[in-house]
Parts: sequence; C-alpha cells; structure tokens
Amino acid sequence: MRKGQLFNPLILMLCALMTLLSGCAATSTKQVPLLTQAEATLDSFKVYPELTPFFEQSYGYAIFPSVGKGAFWVGGAYGKGIVYRKHVAVSQAELKQISVGFAFGGQAFSEILFFENARTFEDFLSGTFALNAQVSAAALTEGAAASAGTQGVTTGSSRHEFKARYVNGTAVFTQNKGGLMIEAAVAGQHFEISKL
Repeated sequence: MRKGQLFNPLILMLCALMTLLSGCAATSTKQVPLLTQAEATLDSFKVYPELTPFFEQSYGYAIFPSVGKGAFWVGGAYGKGIVYRKHVAVSQAELKQISVGFAFGGQAFSEILFFENARTFEDFLSGTFALNAQVSAAALTEGAAASAGTQGVTTGSSRHEFKARYVNGTAVFTQNKGGLMIEAAVAGQHFEISKL
C-alpha cells in the first residue's frame, strides 16, 4: 500500500472528527451565553470540598463548561471557556487538542484549570500555553472521599485513588458529563485566548 493511500483516510477521519466536535460544542453555546454556562459550571465544581483551597488560593482559573472529545485512533477535543483572575471574568478561551494513539469512543466533560500564581496565569493569557505530559486531570465523581490542599488532593473511591496537585503552576480537574472513552489525557491541550 502506498503512503498516500493510508494517509488520505486518516486526514478525512480527522476532519470529520473535528467537524463533529465543533458542532457539539457550538450547539450548547447558541442556546445559553458562554458566561452564563461558565458561572453554572463553576457552581457545580464548587460543591466539591477538595477544590475549596484551589478556589481560595489560586491566582486565577479557566472554566470550560463543555468539552467534547472523541477518537478512533486519531482523536481530538474542543471547547470554549471563560478565564477568571481573582474571581473576575477577564477573557474567553478555546481549548483544542489532537492526539494519535490507542483511543476509541467519545465523551463530554467540564474542565477547570487553576493557576497557582501570576506568572502561570499570564503565560496562559499569552496564547502559547499548552498542557504537557506531566499534567494530568483529576476526575471528580460523586461518592468519592477526598482530602485536599494546594500541595495535593488525594481522592479515593472503592475503585480508584489519585492525587492532583499543581504541576508547573497548573492544577486540572474534570467532571464527566456522560459517554465512554478509553483514554482521557489532557496533555497536548492548547488554548487560544480572545477578548470577553
């Protein structure tokens, strides 16, 4: 098989996947303004006591009410969100991610990124910020027991236990909205910033 014969179907699959994901995210934002969605999603994250230290001590955060993610070997994710400095909305952000590897399925989730200090926050606003392989998201689920601090959050349930903390000045948490995914990494997410 020639190289072009294999490469063309992959490009077509990736284009179809990105079209599907951008359509899913756009549907919800047409009905409810993004800022309203972000405020409602913030409220849903604030019910988790393990996040209280992050809300109280972080310099800022970015909230993405709905991130659509799907994959069939080649995957992608897309979502729009609001960036807050000291609890005040200052800009909009777009989350984009493309991945290649063993991943199948799709999911929708909410995501919040906490920025430990002004330097990390300003890096995010520069528009060149990306999550690297060292950063992982702590998934919040109902019924999980948790203890927290800005040095780390250990959350456990009958099946899982994990620790979330600031890595390179950023801590990431996700909240599942439904779906099935055999891979849920946040590494490689890129962000574009625009005015509010």
